[in-house]
Amino acid sequence: MSATGDGAIGDRAIGDAAMDRIFREARTHNAWQDRPVDEADLRALYDLMKFGPTSANCCPARILFLASSAAKERLRPHLIEGNVDKTLAAPVTAIIGYDTLFYEKIPQLFPHNPGARDWFAGEEKTGNVTAFRNATLQGGYFIIAARSIGLDCGPMSGFDNEGVDREFWPDGRIRSNFLCNLGYGDPSALFPRSPRLEFGEACEVL
Repeated sequence: MSATGDGAIGDRAIGDAAMDRIFREARTHNAWQDRPVDEADLRALYDLMKFGPTSANCCPARILFLASSAAKERLRPHLIEGNVDKTLAAPVTAIIGYDTLFYEKIPQLFPHNPGARDWFAGEEKTGNVTAFRNATLQGGYFIIAARSIGLDCGPMSGFDNEGVDREFWPDGRIRSNFLCNLGYGDPSALFPRSPRLEFGEACEVL
């Protein structure tokens, strides 16, 4: 591959097979094969996603992996009806949350400027916006990392955030953002892929 300016992909690209796996052929799954996801897979997923960039390396995302039936039952009352069956059937459901006091770890994560903690401490609005934005970015890295190690994803809203927070993070420090089912999807249950916007509909070069 070469960068020619005519739409060709540069020679540092990861290759078509990887791009297909992560983006072009990847789908959101709602049905799952009866195949477990090991804790080693979850650790490998995190060890990839953690390298994605965040503001001042603040890394505000916090993740609960619900892998047991008991944990899923705690989640069940907070799901909309249409998300119950597919969530209970998934080998693992991740709750992607964000730490509103993420800045307490900035001296550890941003050691060349530990004073960056003060950019956010005591600035509730700035801190909450930073936490939510960057944890959402990390949620995107989470999906890419999961697909990279061979897992399928079913990211979703459709749940009671406040109820989930009371159940799993009752001290109020961490707040839920979205859920993501993980496992090996059943391709026979997929419907045709929905369209996407073309470059000219979504982008402008100035």
